[in-house]
This record gives sequence, C-alpha cells and structure tokens, in this order.
Amino acid sequence: MSIKRAAAIVGVGDVELEKGKVKHGHSVLQIQAIAAKRALEDAGLSKDDVDGIFVAGLWGLPGIGSFPSVVVSEYLGIQPKYTDSTQIGGSAFEAHVGHAAAAIQSGLCEVALILYGSTQRSEKSRTLAGRPPVLTAQYETPYGLPSPAGAYAMAAHRHMHQYGTKPEQLAEIAVATRKWAQLNPHATMRDHLTIEDVLTSPMICDPLHLLDCCLVTDGAGAIVLVSSERAKDCRKKPVWVLGQGESHSHWSIQAMPDLTVTSAAVSGKRAFEMAGVTHDEIDVVQIYDSFTITVLLTLETLGFCKPGEGGDFVSNQRTAPGGDFPLNTNGGGLSYAHPGMYGIFLLIEAVRQLREEAGERQVKNSKISLVAGTGGTLSSTSVVILGRD
Repeated sequence: MSIKRAAAIVGVGDVELEKGKVKHGHSVLQIQAIAAKRALEDAGLSKDDVDGIFVAGLWGLPGIGSFPSVVVSEYLGIQPKYTDSTQIGGSAFEAHVGHAAAAIQSGLCEVALILYGSTQRSEKSRTLAGRPPVLTAQYETPYGLPSPAGAYAMAAHRHMHQYGTKPEQLAEIAVATRKWAQLNPHATMRDHLTIEDVLTSPMICDPLHLLDCCLVTDGAGAIVLVSSERAKDCRKKPVWVLGQGESHSHWSIQAMPDLTVTSAAVSGKRAFEMAGVTHDEIDVVQIYDSFTITVLLTLETLGFCKPGEGGDFVSNQRTAPGGDFPLNTNGGGLSYAHPGMYGIFLLIEAVRQLREEAGERQVKNSKISLVAGTGGTLSSTSVVILGRD
C-alpha cells in the first residue's frame, strides 16, 4: 500500500526553552498542551476537530507513565477514534506520520495529532539505565558499556577501522550544525564552534567527545495531519506526505548485523520508492543527530554517498549554511535541543523549511525534504519524505 499524498501536515508547534529548560516550570503535560494548541492554531483547527492521537514518551516519564496516548488525551479532553503509542525511540514520530497517513487514508480518522514532550532536564530524569530490562542486556551492561554512548562509540570505531574515517570528519558535522543553530534564535547552543573545539572537548567514550554528543534538554512538539479534503480548509498550505518507511534491526548493539549499516537501508528504500523521487531531488535533509556518527552512518545507508565515503561527503563544511547539502537546519540535536527523543523536531523543521518559515536559516526554493529518525542504539529507523505543491 502506498500512502503518497494520502495526508498532509497542516500544522506544527513547539515550545521555547531557556538554557535548555522549559519556561515557568511547566509540567510535561502542560508543555504538550501548549505545543498541541500552537499546532492546531497553525492549522486553523481546534482540539474538537482531532479524532486521531499519536503519542510516544520516554520510559517512566513523570506525568505520563506507560500509557502516553491515554494520559495525554485525558489531559487535553480528547476522546479519539484512533490511537497509537508506537514506541521505537527517536524514530517513533516519523513512524507516527506513516501510521497517521494510513489511518487517514483508510477513513479511520480525519485529523491526527502527533505529540511529544519531555522535561528530562528540569526533572534531572535522564537515566537510561532505567530502560526496560531485556535479556540481551546481560551481554553488555555487566561489562560496563555506557548506554547509549558506548554503543555509538563502537559503531564509530568500526567505521574508522573499516574505512579510515577520522575524528576531524565527525567534528565537521558538529561544527556545521552549530552554524545552523547560530541562525536559529531558539537554539540552546549558539556559541562559535571549531573543529578543534570538538576534538579538545572532554572524551565521553572513545572516539566520541562531548561535542560529538547531543544535548540534554526539555522540549515539546506537535504535528497535525489531515486528509486531502480537509487540507483545503486549513490555514496553511499543505505539506504532503510523499513516502514513508520504517524498520528496526536489533535492540542491543551486540546484535546489530553490521555496525556501519543501519536499518535505514530498509526504511529509506521504502520511502524513496513510495515517493517516486531520487536523491538529487531532495532539497533539504533532516537527520537524527544523537551523535555525529549517527549522521554519518545514516547518510551512507540512505545512499547519499557510498559506504565509507561519509567522512569525505561532510568535509569542508558541505552541510553548513552556504554548503550544497543543507542538513539539520535548525541546529539539530547537537545544538538546538534534544529532549530524550528528537524525531518530532526533525519533522517540524522540515515543514517550516518547505513552508518558507525558517527565517535566517531558510533554504531557498525547498520543495522536497527527507527526514530520517533513529531510535535506541542505532536500533530503529523511520524515513519520511515530504513535499509541497
């Protein structure tokens, strides 16, 4: 089944942060309500129009627990006809876009609200050791593997061993992303950054330095998808879902089939085939950047460059403002924000770029955007391709 142009994103919303924290001490439910209200207002709709709700949350998140869509729906006063709490980590929201589009296409709902919120920095609750226990953790945790940095560091080491990739090339990604953040007044980190700064920042897990790692912040975001018929009456021009794919290959890093290839090989292929576009037709790219190595592996796996060529591909600030491959244009998880699961913010930025609402960081003549989410320890991926008329 294809969901190409079965649904459109007509509203997006998020909340402002101060030094990585939500303002006024709002709770996780409050910031999700704020983001939802803004997204619905952006679309020219109200909560009474929503009949499908899609929510994922961090494990044991204060105020949410294990039933995020139920708890959030109750708080918002929404009784949906369709609900989805698919949780595959940071790529969950790209998966939600596909699920929502399929539900809309099937007539199961007409107005879908995708939501995420986290107050992990304010709550000081970022304890990944609290992830649900799984049997395969016995092969990692007792031996001191830091989670998740250790897993990503293993992938980085393997790529360096196999292809000769250098730490300086990973640092190129962090520096380019910071340059985008400097154009975004809402980004958490906007100070000048150099490759040397990245390489001399504290080592977190060899070969990944502190500035190779994403931020730890609060944050909330919301997206509204509607049917093609309903899109005609919305406030903003529609951004169409052209293609979507999802997959996962493992949970524990020791079970990853190839440390240099993610499941985007499956999800990306599906999204490109459904959208009917080529790599050269993508104008702006948003890729999950939990770590710099995440970006490098995803670019290769999606086919933007050949295996082992990712380091050269991102060199010379190719992905920075003014480069010919605009990437993570709001500053990404490395410099904008990273509230535990970042995937929804990739989508929000893609929509703003396609609607030409990105201000100083606007990429001119953007008509098609690729969004690639990653979850777990390079475990899950979901790829969405969006386009405007």
